[in-house]
Formats: sequence, structure tokens, C-alpha cells
Amino acid sequence: MDITILKQTAQALVAPGKGILAADESTKTIAKRLEKIGVESNPEINLAYRKMLFTTPGIEQYLSGVILYDETIRQSIDSASVPQYLAGKGIIPGIKVDKGAWLLPNFPEEKVTEGLDGLRDRLTEYKEIGAKFAKWRAVITIGEEIPTDTCIEANAEVLARYAALCQEQDIVPVVEPEVLMDADNDLERCKEVTTMTLKKVFERLSAHKVVLEGMLLKPNMVISGKKSPTQASSQEVAEATVKTFLEVVPGQVPGIVFLSGGQTPNQATENLAEINKVPGSPWQMSFSYGRALQDEALTTWAGKEENVRAAQQAFLERAKKVGESLAEYARKAIKEQVKKDKKKKVND
Repeated sequence: MDITILKQTAQALVAPGKGILAADESTKTIAKRLEKIGVESNPEINLAYRKMLFTTPGIEQYLSGVILYDETIRQSIDSASVPQYLAGKGIIPGIKVDKGAWLLPNFPEEKVTEGLDGLRDRLTEYKEIGAKFAKWRAVITIGEEIPTDTCIEANAEVLARYAALCQEQDIVPVVEPEVLMDADNDLERCKEVTTMTLKKVFERLSAHKVVLEGMLLKPNMVISGKKSPTQASSQEVAEATVKTFLEVVPGQVPGIVFLSGGQTPNQATENLAEINKVPGSPWQMSFSYGRALQDEALTTWAGKEENVRAAQQAFLERAKKVGESLAEYARKAIKEQVKKDKKKKVND
């Protein structure tokens, strides 16, 4: 393990004004997305869609990294492997390494993510191909009498083992414990479950000696469930999210890259901007969005070559909206810190 490499990569992934594109949809998921626009999925079509995203002129201004799927990381763009192409644009290539969430035995309403078997060998191969960071997603469902401690503990343990294996290969682990927003729970219930989940995750990360400075956290925002009759405002989401994380996320973690979790592009953009307005966070607050960055471009593209330029423009505009709002608050934070430093020098 080279801690210096891990720290450098983690910090680069949360550079001010930049975030991560989650383009790691599984074969099943990408097929569903393409079906909605009347396109049948296959490796060539999947690559054509992702190539449209990756080759967007200027997108490197707002993307620090891209999470790839196993199929994509082995493909090529313009005679270069996808990781080489991205790296050539200054974008760090990453890889999804989990094998999906499966039913937890004896807990029919809950899931645990699998994929630890053979992970060390897969990470070695992905590193050789060019991956610098990885992602593992765990899902926590809110419902009647769930989540259970068993579900949270099982997912926290595999997240920690995954993270330790990544760091062994100098690959930055993006740790993603997602509390789903599909139920009718209110903001307070989401805060309660998110707190329980993150406490257990960091307990297990510590037990497995994961270097916190060389990882990133990809969590849900503290947000109302989609079916809740009372929907919290962006300001309420931001305040609850930051308050929760200040209670349970260690300051050594260099950055938090939020998932969009089923929010619309506008919701995900606005909520993240409000989160960055809340003072007191020791972490760089950024994004690792999938649908929130892609949906407008996907609809515009519709599988047609003649729509590529318009789709790229839609993609760039959304990334710009998210990235520039982050940069705005990053600049303000830097200015405030400079003022504090000057004042401290005068007082000294």
C-alpha cells in the first residue's frame, strides 16, 4: 500500500468544482435505460452511448473521474482503451467491482452486496488496465421494522473488506452505503437510518485498518422518501445532511461524493449547491452522479448519430451547472479561510 498515491488520487477526485460521473450501469441496468428511448442494448450500442458522454468537448472541466463497468473498461475509443482515453483528457478512470445486491438470507425485505470472492485478483487486473479508484454499493431499505442491525452490519463488513482490498492495490475505494429514498419516510427517519449506517460503516473500516485519508465516501443525502406526503426543502435537506455527517463521518476523509439516488437533475443540483452553503464541513463536498448527469443527454441522444452534438451539449450544460455551483462555494470558502488566516496573524 502506497498511502501517498492513495491520498493524491482521493484529493484529485474531489478537486474544487469537479466531481465523478457514474457510468457504471450493469448490463441489465443499461438495457433498461436504453429501452426507455427505444434502443436495444448490446456492447456496441452501450459503447456508442458512453462514447458520446466521454468525448464531449470540455467535459474535463467538470469531471474529475468516471466510474466504468467491466464491459466498458475493456473497450476502446479512437484506438485507445477507454481508461487511456479518459486519462488523456485528465479524467481519472475508475471501476465498479461489486456484483450487485442480493436478498439477505432469512431477511426477505433486505439485501447484502456480493462480490468479495475473487476481488483481489480482479483488482489486480483492473489496476493493470488503468483503474485508479473503485466503487462498491450497498443498499439499505427503510420500511416497517427495517433496516435491521443484521443488514446494516453485514453490508458494513463487506464495504470495509472491499475498501481494504482496494487500498492493498493502491486503488482508492469509494465506499457507497446508500439509504434508499423509495419509501414514505420523513426526513427525520432518513437521518436516523443514515446515522446508524454510517456509524457502523466507519466502525468496520477502522477495524480493517482502512486509511481514511485514502478513501472517499459516496452516501445518500438526508432526504424525504419519495412517497412521503411531506417533502423537505433543499435548505432542510442540506442542514440535516451536514448535521448528520458532522456527527458520524471522521474529518480525515478527504471528500464526500454524493449519489443522486433517484432525484431529478434539478433536485440533485440544487440540493448539492445548498449543502455546500452550510458552513463547518471539514470535507470537500462533491458529487458522483449517474442519472442526474445523464438523463437529459440520454433523452436527447435517443440512439441517433445526428443527435450526438445536441446530447453532448445537454450533458455539458448539466455538468457545468453542478460543477460551477461547487466552484462558487469553494472559492468563497477559500476567501473566508484566507481572511481568518490574516486575522490570526495580526492577533498573533
